Amino acid sequence: MAVKGAHPPFASANCGPRRDGVRPDMIVLHYTAMPTCAEARARLCDPAAKVSAHWLIGEDGDAEQLVDEALRAWHAGAGAWGAVTDVNSRSIGIELANVGDAPFPEPQMAALERMLAGIMDRWRIAPHRVIAHSDMAPGRKRDPGPRFDWHRLARAGLSVWPGQGGDAKADFCAAARTFGYPDVPADPLLTAFRLRFRPWADGPEDAIDRALADDLSRRFPVDVGPARP
Repeated sequence: MAVKGAHPPFASANCGPRRDGVRPDMIVLHYTAMPTCAEARARLCDPAAKVSAHWLIGEDGDAEQLVDEALRAWHAGAGAWGAVTDVNSRSIGIELANVGDAPFPEPQMAALERMLAGIMDRWRIAPHRVIAHSDMAPGRKRDPGPRFDWHRLARAGLSVWPGQGGDAKADFCAAARTFGYPDVPADPLLTAFRLRFRPWADGPEDAIDRALADDLSRRFPVDVGPARP
């Protein structure tokens, strides 16, 4: 992985202080949904666009730091994860160059794995705090989308994956919210959950959805301990 801009000055001025002095304890993954990595970079650095991310990884695995990790980048927008409603202040955002419906190439995924390991070590971020943009904004966002390999990250200890110990009769919405999903209607909640854990599934909620959500809620309840802003 070739890393550019890993020391200041960084390319994007679209950032500010993290509110209330919080430290990042989450990572949010995105796709750029733009034709080229260069176009995505230009937008993430354009003051008029008012968007940014801490890191941008190209299809070839080249990575560029656009915003200091200590600062608040503007990548998450409206949404929540558990009790956290200002996700930008609590997270580090990584953009993956991808039009939205294409596979993620091996060099890009390998670069992401190395980057995640470094960020998680620097900021002491737990695997269950690595989430999708679609997780925190169901119905509004779909990235990094159904082609992204979350199971691969979980096998590397860089995210989490449901096991087989869940209750197939559990309350799906309650379990998904205990894991971290925001309080949104059942349909967008199910869509967001499946985007990450069952991208091949369709139709109404079923026993598999309930069991997977219940397992995640039991092993990784989102707000254990004092809530933070």
